[in-house]
Amino acid sequence: MSRLLLTTLAALWLSGCATEVDKAPTSLPIPESWRQQVGPGAVPEAQWWRAFGDDNLNRLVSQALQHNSDILTARARVDQYRAQLRAAQGDDYPSLTAGAGATHQRAISAATGLPYENAVFQASLQANYEVDLWGSRSNSISAAEASLEAQRAAASAAELTVASSVASGYLSLCALDEQLRVTEDTLTSRANSLRLAQRQFETGYSSRLEWMQASSEYQTAKAQVPQLQHQITQQENALSVLVGMNPREIARADHFNQVMPQTLPNLLPSQLLNRRPDIVQAQRQLLASDASLASAQAQLLPTLNLTASGGLESYHLHELLANPFRLWSIGGSVLAPILNREALTAQVDVAMATRNQALYGYEKVVRNAFAEVDTALDAIRRNQEQLTELEKQQNYVSEALRIARNRYQNGYASYLDELDAQRTLFNTQLSVVSVKNTLLLAQIELYRALGGGWKG
Repeated sequence: MSRLLLTTLAALWLSGCATEVDKAPTSLPIPESWRQQVGPGAVPEAQWWRAFGDDNLNRLVSQALQHNSDILTARARVDQYRAQLRAAQGDDYPSLTAGAGATHQRAISAATGLPYENAVFQASLQANYEVDLWGSRSNSISAAEASLEAQRAAASAAELTVASSVASGYLSLCALDEQLRVTEDTLTSRANSLRLAQRQFETGYSSRLEWMQASSEYQTAKAQVPQLQHQITQQENALSVLVGMNPREIARADHFNQVMPQTLPNLLPSQLLNRRPDIVQAQRQLLASDASLASAQAQLLPTLNLTASGGLESYHLHELLANPFRLWSIGGSVLAPILNREALTAQVDVAMATRNQALYGYEKVVRNAFAEVDTALDAIRRNQEQLTELEKQQNYVSEALRIARNRYQNGYASYLDELDAQRTLFNTQLSVVSVKNTLLLAQIELYRALGGGWKG
């Protein structure tokens, strides 16, 4: 049958194959700029966590990328989809089968009426090929290729998520160390105040109330040490599991002050989101759905099958190749779905609905990406402002404590003035550590939201 005739038949066939599910149009406006006017203006870099300049953090992230279970699972899934692609590509080749057989029989001769025995040896070779007139198999291959790319992007997303989690966990661990150091320094200072209050009470220069107040403040600081130590152990165990180790102590920076927030350039192009793995994954899933839809629609059209077969037959095995009976056939057939039309049409509807879901999912991922970047930029800006003010307050309160202590020791003020200054300084110091850690975590979140860091 000529290709023109097949095309005509296909047009007639499609005229009665309207599906119920309509193709959804895209409705995704891409903003030209961010709400915030700060951000990186350079190209992204792969190992963004190295910008913090901490070798311990670099080692942890590298180990996590090699041993984390989620990453290993995602990479194994890539191998699975790579094999599925090979299977789809293999279906595009002709099928070739070979066979051999032998029979021995006793029968009655029609000529003589006497029984006789004979043996028949056969060898056969058969080829079959379905011509991909409408692109059903090529679209299936395209869908498999896009699905493989989507899984590769998913593996990259897993790596980005794990790297971000390791960096966040590490910096939170360093912040807990700093909180413990501040608490221990405060405990030492309050121990000195306690000894002074006790001595002044024993010598009659102050009342027992001031001694008890000093004892209470000392115990308050001391009670926070076990809680912080437990939180440190808990954070170390979580990091150990995250990087693929059994629970253990984590090597880290000696002082939290060694970890500094990054300085962001003045421009953040929205094109940076093109490298975000979850956006790439959603794009490839949409492409795979489009290709699967085209393949399902092609199943409604007539198919052209080409077959060829040949065989050898002989009554003696040693003559099978030397002097056989040679048999062969060549043919073609055109098949069009008739009774299973409703099932095929339903498959097209399923593919269309799947494609629409992929489109909606892609639009959601992109919108969430823009929202996450804007939120991270605002968090960086606000926390930087708060940290600056808290550091100023810390300087003022430190000076206030020095003055209050001197006045108390020289008998010009009560212990309540020093006690109030101690409380304020302790709370301010803890707030400085907390806000700085929140600022660092916001920068890590910006790295993740952009799909990676940047080079300044």
